[in-house]
Amino acid sequence: MALTAEALPAELRRVIVQLARTPRLLVACDYDGTLAPIVADPTQAKPLPESVHALRSLAALPATTTAVISGRALRDLATLSRLPAEVYLVGSHGSEFDVGFVHELEPEATQLRTELQIALQDIVRGKPGVTLENKPASVAVHVRRAEAEVAEEVLDTVRTGPAAWEGVQVTEGKAVIELAVVQTDKGNALDALRHQVGATAAIFLGDDVTDEKAFARLHGPDLGIKVGEGDTLATYRIGSTTEVATVLAFLMEERRTWLYGEQAPPIERLTMLSNERTVALVTPDARLTWMCHPGPDSAAVFADLLGGPGAGHFTIRPQGGNGAQRSPLPLGQRYVPNTMIVETRWSRLLVTDYLAHGTDSHRTDVVRVISGSVPAAVEFAPRPEFGQVAVRLTAEAGGLRVQGTAEPMVLYSPGVQWEISSDGMHESAHAVVDPSENNPVVLELRCGTDDLSSADAEVERRDVADRYWSEWMKTLSLPDVERDLVARSALTLRGLCNTDTGGIMAAATTSLPEEIGGVRNWDYRYCWLRDGAMTAQALVTLGSTAEAEAFLNWLHRVLETLPGPERLHPLYTLQGTGLGPEAVIDSLPGYAGSRPVRVGNLADQQVQLDVFGPVVELIAHLAQATGRIRDVDWDLVKAMAEAVSHRWFEPDHGIWEERDVPRHHVYSKVMCWVTLDRAVKLATAYGREADPSWAPLRDQIGQDVVKNGWHPDVQAFTTAYEGSDLDAASLHVGLSGLIDPSDERFQATVTAIEAELRSGSTVYRYRRDDGLPGDEGGFHLCAAWLIEAYLLIGRRTEAEELFQQIVDTAGPTGLLSEEYDPIAERSLGNHPQAYSHLGLIRCAQLLSA
Repeated sequence: MALTAEALPAELRRVIVQLARTPRLLVACDYDGTLAPIVADPTQAKPLPESVHALRSLAALPATTTAVISGRALRDLATLSRLPAEVYLVGSHGSEFDVGFVHELEPEATQLRTELQIALQDIVRGKPGVTLENKPASVAVHVRRAEAEVAEEVLDTVRTGPAAWEGVQVTEGKAVIELAVVQTDKGNALDALRHQVGATAAIFLGDDVTDEKAFARLHGPDLGIKVGEGDTLATYRIGSTTEVATVLAFLMEERRTWLYGEQAPPIERLTMLSNERTVALVTPDARLTWMCHPGPDSAAVFADLLGGPGAGHFTIRPQGGNGAQRSPLPLGQRYVPNTMIVETRWSRLLVTDYLAHGTDSHRTDVVRVISGSVPAAVEFAPRPEFGQVAVRLTAEAGGLRVQGTAEPMVLYSPGVQWEISSDGMHESAHAVVDPSENNPVVLELRCGTDDLSSADAEVERRDVADRYWSEWMKTLSLPDVERDLVARSALTLRGLCNTDTGGIMAAATTSLPEEIGGVRNWDYRYCWLRDGAMTAQALVTLGSTAEAEAFLNWLHRVLETLPGPERLHPLYTLQGTGLGPEAVIDSLPGYAGSRPVRVGNLADQQVQLDVFGPVVELIAHLAQATGRIRDVDWDLVKAMAEAVSHRWFEPDHGIWEERDVPRHHVYSKVMCWVTLDRAVKLATAYGREADPSWAPLRDQIGQDVVKNGWHPDVQAFTTAYEGSDLDAASLHVGLSGLIDPSDERFQATVTAIEAELRSGSTVYRYRRDDGLPGDEGGFHLCAAWLIEAYLLIGRRTEAEELFQQIVDTAGPTGLLSEEYDPIAERSLGNHPQAYSHLGLIRCAQLLSA
């Protein structure tokens, strides 16, 4: 079979791509004239092997059902087609759903079928080329091999005779008339299958007039394809059984890509670009796989990470020779030291990527420099709005214009000769460029402008980006332990900060899974009070205070919009506004098939009473670093203390944002204690007036935690007052200073958490049922807490060993995701994650002390 998907009409390909992304898909087709070519001898009608392979492959996919609905008797259909058991077979135009159907006929129907068979035998006797096909609930008269006059005579006799009998169902097809004693209708059969498997969309392919009843039942996102000539209710038409095989193969590839992702790169091997306004991710082989615009929490322009190439990418690689030869893998990828500039190197090719600095706030410029001595293949496939907006590309002298988008977008690429192709909905651009040692090729993706004029020399723009990061790095005081990895963690944290607003992202991505194939996929592209404060605090401890001051200013602006500090939400956008509703992007299959892909975060509406503590803790560290406390920061301290006084006694959803009923979480109570404890100490140290209620309330909360958080049967501080389950966050009873680390109860808690929650190189948050299906990895942050706890109780050897295990999970460019699966030995969760990097910094500092 020589046809490829490109031979199908572009509009049909587009519809198939959309159909492939439905949650539960039903694929059904006729047999003769669809799977198998029409032949003179019906007993020799064999299906095309390519169609069989595609149906089998489709049937093997999750959430995908395949079926053949034929006029043939079910027994004959199974024998002739030899389709695997995974493919549903429906015979006799929908009247046979299983081989034993004949035994289910009522006696009256059995008698009627016998009478039909006798009458039809009389009609066809002596008529050359006319044959009868006996089925469990019907008899079919075939006239394909008869002379035209004989065929018409037989059909007329049947129509005026047995076909008119009471209780007989008549179905006419090409050169066949079938008389059944039960209701037969391919449309009914299709509906029955749809209901049985819960299909959200169906495709049906058929060539016969009997298939029109199935086409008539299609609706909404369904797709009907007529094979061959003739009037039809189907929306699309193809010419032959060969094209049926092409359709099924194309659908199978699109469906498989949508369900599983296409060779998703390991999460830890993704490398982040940043310019302190937005971020982008690059794969180990220089594919720009994730970028949003106009901000990092906007809709994606490139969502290859969550949807494969069809969701948008920007790829550069060595030209693959004659097309059959695959491009070689890169030799390596690295950050230029002390910067966020990334280099991907092949033997004779180097791709350098960075986000430009100094642009207007509404712009995002990605600069990609190709240097070396071999040709490079470039594919530019932007897919704005997560691929839900049709894209058109126009080539001009200065490069490419992206049309059809709300935001202007151009690719500055003077001198590059682009070829533009279409998949029916989107256009992509392809080019081969030939850099020389002294003449690199520079590509600049400019989002937020339609300007294709020349810009500053690339070497100058790179120098600006280099100095921006490297000059900042010179101001830091780094620990001796894992100095380079701590430096990379510091750059990563600063890269998650937004210079324009002061907000700090928890992570650069959405929906990277906590379990491959699972549903625990969350959007972390926002500013959590807790995460932002902890990130800024880590940078303060390294010697950089600007991020902390900007974050606190951001928080002060948020408070100005609220009736009181106790009404703070756990998270906001980077702009300091509330989030929209959490939504699902159904058209994206998710990383390695992990669905749903979410935007927004329902935690925005939760009660999390621990958020006040990290803010005051940050202010305490900032004051210690600068030797003073700003008036606006003291106002924040008072606001946080006020919030605690109003709400500390309430149950909440806790640090882990469980989507379950609130509980009296130990960690949340400890953080309320921290709020007041640090407030009292700040007032003493910097000559501020403490509210007289703070100290007594602090002591009251501390006593409450010790009394209700300790579980004598478990010999540990547990997750919450109501229960005996353990939580790594409860280590903060000792880490915070609420009880002395030498207290036997803290040491017992460390031992209990180690025994239940540590697994080799990682530490799980908890083991309880949190109301969500599936599992998750261990959290790097929890491992960092356990390391700190080990050090507090004198177990340095265990602390050093666990720290080294965390270090070993970092990717080649030094980035850490949220979680780690110690069984599969792979990273999980959004990436890079602020929590993980600030935990690593804290541990390196403690181990260097």
